Amino acid sequence: MYQWRKFEFFEEKNPGKCSVPEEVKGKINCCSSGRGKIVVGCDDGMVNLIDRGFKFNHGFQAHATSVLFLQQLKQRNFLITIGEDEQTSPQLSPICLKVFDLDKTQPEGSSTTAPDCVQILRIFTNQFPEAKITSFLVLEEAPPILLISIGLDNGCIYCIKGDIARERISRFQLETVTDKTDASITGLGFRVDGQALQLFAVTPTSVSLFNLQDKPPRRHTLDQIGCNANCVAMSDRLELIVGRPEAVYFYEVDGRGPCSAFEGEKKFVGWFRGYLLCVIADQRNGKNTFNIYDLKNRLIAHSTVISEVSHLICEWGNIILIMSDRTVISVGEKDMESKLDMLFKKNLYTVAINLVQSQQADAAATAEVLRKYGDHLYGKQDYDEAMSQYIYTIGYLEPSYVIQKFLDAQRIYNLTNYLEKLHEKGLGSKDHTTLLLNCYTKLKDVEKLNVFIKGEDGIGEHKFDVETAIRVCRAAGYHEHAMYVAKKAGKHEWYLKILLEDLDEYQEALQYISSLEPSQAGITMKEYGKVLVEHKPVETVEILMKLCTEEEESTGGGTLDGTFLSMLPSPVDFLNMFVHHPKSLMDFLERYISKVRESPAQVEIHNTLLELYLSSDLNFPSMAQEIIGEGLNLGRSSTVGGSLTESESKEKLAADNKDKDKEKDRLERLKRGLSLLKNGWPSDLVHPLYDVDLAIILCEMNAFKEGLLFLYEKMKLYKEVITCYMQAHDHEGLIACCKKLGDSNCGGDPSLWGDLLKYFGELGEDCSKEVKEVLTYIERDDILPPIIVLQTLAKNPCLTLSVVKDYISRKLEKESKLIEEDHRAVEKYQETTLNMREEIHDLRTNARIFQLSKCTECTFTLDLPAVHFMCMHSFHQLCLGDNEKECPQCAPEYRSVMEMKKSLEHNSKDHDRFFQQVKNSKDGFSVIAEYFGKGMVSKTSLTEAQKTANLPSRNGF
Repeated sequence: MYQWRKFEFFEEKNPGKCSVPEEVKGKINCCSSGRGKIVVGCDDGMVNLIDRGFKFNHGFQAHATSVLFLQQLKQRNFLITIGEDEQTSPQLSPICLKVFDLDKTQPEGSSTTAPDCVQILRIFTNQFPEAKITSFLVLEEAPPILLISIGLDNGCIYCIKGDIARERISRFQLETVTDKTDASITGLGFRVDGQALQLFAVTPTSVSLFNLQDKPPRRHTLDQIGCNANCVAMSDRLELIVGRPEAVYFYEVDGRGPCSAFEGEKKFVGWFRGYLLCVIADQRNGKNTFNIYDLKNRLIAHSTVISEVSHLICEWGNIILIMSDRTVISVGEKDMESKLDMLFKKNLYTVAINLVQSQQADAAATAEVLRKYGDHLYGKQDYDEAMSQYIYTIGYLEPSYVIQKFLDAQRIYNLTNYLEKLHEKGLGSKDHTTLLLNCYTKLKDVEKLNVFIKGEDGIGEHKFDVETAIRVCRAAGYHEHAMYVAKKAGKHEWYLKILLEDLDEYQEALQYISSLEPSQAGITMKEYGKVLVEHKPVETVEILMKLCTEEEESTGGGTLDGTFLSMLPSPVDFLNMFVHHPKSLMDFLERYISKVRESPAQVEIHNTLLELYLSSDLNFPSMAQEIIGEGLNLGRSSTVGGSLTESESKEKLAADNKDKDKEKDRLERLKRGLSLLKNGWPSDLVHPLYDVDLAIILCEMNAFKEGLLFLYEKMKLYKEVITCYMQAHDHEGLIACCKKLGDSNCGGDPSLWGDLLKYFGELGEDCSKEVKEVLTYIERDDILPPIIVLQTLAKNPCLTLSVVKDYISRKLEKESKLIEEDHRAVEKYQETTLNMREEIHDLRTNARIFQLSKCTECTFTLDLPAVHFMCMHSFHQLCLGDNEKECPQCAPEYRSVMEMKKSLEHNSKDHDRFFQQVKNSKDGFSVIAEYFGKGMVSKTSLTEAQKTANLPSRNGF
């Protein structure tokens, strides 16, 4: 006991002022606490309730003679007492058990205001013989079920279980020892662990344990030594506490456990909030000492000398001692802050830490104690131990408080340890990660760096800021670690940045991109594609093909489905990668269009590819550098081994070879460009696979004649086609083009021959051969009048009359024949007209004699009534029916003529049609003449005078 430290963690409340209230007249036999009150039973049969501050509340007569034992229940406001009442018969014991409901009083009209006594039980019966009661304990199993244990001086324990108020109970007896000598039950204790219910029983000579779940309950002897009364208690850890003169023992279900040696006879033993309470009689001075022990921290929390103690109970958060002289000592625990201040003043930080941990203080309070202890050790320059305390404060103490103390280079190991623990708990910030990695790199501790970077399992479980770790490792030259973190965390951009910018591992970067998901691979290719194309163009194109076409997953070698392609990246998204590498871009786009036929971006792709094909000069930086490098090397070698003249000649030779290669490459590209134009606009497509306007502009900008001719021909811009030949002065091509495009039977434009003739007429040089050939086709299709031909060719001073002599002769001969035919037709029409006029005159002036004898309709003999028409047809009137005004035989012809006349009159008002016919006709004059001949433009409005005189107009026929 003398090895334990003493502290005043408890203090006496209202010292010297508390005593048992005067209203309590009898001697106190028993006490109980609970539900905010202290209940005392006296030898006069009274039960008294005392409030906080030991103020009397009320009392009532529970038993006639004496109250021996009582217990206040915790879950219900019930009081159970054992006392001595009046003996009604010699056969019945006066000892009985009563149950009082403190929330109810007896009915009105009774002589007392005592609480309602809900049940009275006789303890001793024929089956349970009477003996002296030495201990009493009640367990509330599950209200209203109670388990009452009554210890006797003969070593027996009477148990009553059930609903006591309704007397639905069962009784059974437990035997502690077979020898009845000195077998008095001095203490009882219930142990409830889940469903297991056990009962400790203590006598002066034994400690026993009963398992009440067994039927019948089995007894297990834990020890052959017991203790006296008032020296038995139960701890909050469900241990039985037994006080003996030499020590205090703790018992578990399997036997004796730890013990604490305290000298002196134990008068009272108790337990309060983890503290052991002992009233010890000092044999040397005959005084009693009340000690409060903190067993975990091995210290005496309170010690005071007191007089004779009658009862020891705990209530209101205090320890209450009722003395034999009826005075009361109330001891309460000081607050945690006061206790810690007391320890801090003595620099007992270890005790303070153990104290807060044992009393289950909150983590923040524990961390504050640890901080103060760490500060104390730091002040003593015990940096290692100080850091060990600071580590326990992680999560509660601001890390910067500790870090600032250990920034000195000499204490870098302590700082590293703290930062490691900080990250293990997932509390490291970006700055902490940076600092820790810098510590590792300065210490060159690769092993710890490996553990920190690679020591975590799973993905996404890093306890540090990933980007910070990558950045610091990269800056320190630990590229492998930076790449490991980037790959594990899915930071593809960082991984590739290290590979490409720091390590120049282009092939590995390409392999890594190939292993990514298509969407992520596309993103990374857009970001790093320029660098990859510059160093690994072929491999980069392969990856792009895989991304844009999914070559490995598509079945067969055919084209891909348009719906599937819409889900893939478009080559247009990667065009900016090839800004300095057009040759690789051509390769990529050529492979793509050969694989994909229905790409959503086919117009953009064809436009880009066409621009590359037609570009007059492609810049290939890599090729140029190689050539220049070779030239320089040759120059250096020649300078060393030969003269400067040889060097210059070799450089010139290299430049000439370069020019030849460029020209050869350009011709090859133009060839592919023309093929692209033709393949992109097959005959079955209305619209091509490229932008026609852009294609024309590109062809004109780069003087690509073949492409322009193809596009103009496909767009039916025939005049632009021949214009191209005219600008190139390609007479053979011009004539061949007109033969192809000027044939009206094949949908051509015959007017091209007229344009061609005009071109030769304005040429200003001798082109007789070409003109003769052109005149042949003009004459064949009668495209131009001879006068126009002569006027056109007259503009060329280099042409002679011999060029058109044969043409004019043939045209004059043909015209002469036409004139003769027209004369014969005129004479015929004049003769016919004269006969018709004579016939009209005859009809108007002379009578007609009808001599037909048969009906024209029915061919029977004509008889009256008959109808005769001026056309010399006669009909029976019955054969005509209702149609008597026109001849049935001549009427159809007459109607067709009238309909034709109406049609001509209607067409005469359609001016647009008239002018369109004039415009499209080879000879517009013939169209006008035809309109005049049909009388469609012969009638004009008459003047008023002409209308009055009924005269024909001047223009009439």
